[in-house]
Amino acid sequence: MYALKILTAQPQRAVLTCLGIALCVVLMLFLLAVYRGVSVGSLEYVRSSDADLWVLQRHAANILRSTSLLSERHGEVIRNVKGVESASPVLFLLGGVERGKPGAQKLVTTYFTGFDTAAGRGGPPALASGRNLESDSEIVLDRSFAAKYGFKLGDKLSVKGEALLVVGLSSGTNMFVIQYAFITLNRARRLYGMKDVVSAYQVRLKPGAEPAAVRTSIRRALRDVAVYDRDTFLSNNGQEMRSGILPLLYTVAIIGAAVLTAILSLILSVNVLERRKELAVMKALGAPAGFIPGLVIVQAFCLAGAGTVLGTGAFFPLSRLVERFSPEITTRAAPVHVAIVIAGAVAVSLLSSLLPIQRLRRIYPLEVFR
Repeated sequence: MYALKILTAQPQRAVLTCLGIALCVVLMLFLLAVYRGVSVGSLEYVRSSDADLWVLQRHAANILRSTSLLSERHGEVIRNVKGVESASPVLFLLGGVERGKPGAQKLVTTYFTGFDTAAGRGGPPALASGRNLESDSEIVLDRSFAAKYGFKLGDKLSVKGEALLVVGLSSGTNMFVIQYAFITLNRARRLYGMKDVVSAYQVRLKPGAEPAAVRTSIRRALRDVAVYDRDTFLSNNGQEMRSGILPLLYTVAIIGAAVLTAILSLILSVNVLERRKELAVMKALGAPAGFIPGLVIVQAFCLAGAGTVLGTGAFFPLSRLVERFSPEITTRAAPVHVAIVIAGAVAVSLLSSLLPIQRLRRIYPLEVFR
């Protein structure tokens, strides 16, 4: 095939081009995998909950970037509403865990989640190792947080000057910029400094109870709360997560696609200029109208295809390497991500062919006789 002959005439250039494309492909796959990892880490806590309703302070709509403060009185009222089986309190607060040797300790921030161990709701969605809480002197850390700062099962860490024993490591609790840490509700209230405060109630309904009717009843009984069913609350948190990270990912992805298009356009244009006389001969000999532009498009697809295959193969070991050195970064790749990148490579190949094809139009058959 003549298109391959053009590419292999400059093997070093072709290899460097494929490597550049491969790096762009790795970047695209990495962004998609990080987004999925953040999505799981941010939403798994809500998604795994068996609560039928979530009750928060009236102005709050999610647990990711809003503050909600309720009291035990709210819980008593909710439990007395017809159709309610249970209302489990949860308290969320950002706080610091002390690490390092005494006298040289530093605070590392985590998202403390205090829950009622007797009720059994509000705790970690899944345990990667260890067990759940049994007392106020214990803590369950996110496994990425533990790996990043060197905490292991059986370690004792200091929170507000008090020692807590690490008894479990949770999964699905890494929100990329912050990670969950689970403690008892009593311990969380002691950290907060108020004994009756909670952030939200996870409400379970009795069999046969209508969520809409119970939601209306709770709102009538408590004017200062917001009540969300499970799907709505999950959607609220998902929207908050996307608004925080998607603009950044879109910007980086667009820049990567632009760089990839520029690389291919440059290489293909250089190939056209170097073989200008050969292409003029083809035109003089009566080459079909679409043959010569087709050569450019085939070259683009060959380079993009080779780079995509190379980048896809390199992505998985590279992502494992990144996670090893930066445990807080969790990547979750899926086949659909590869399909998206392949579709993007096809689109970029077509776009990058436009400039070289325009240059072809400026090549005239009479140039052969210069």
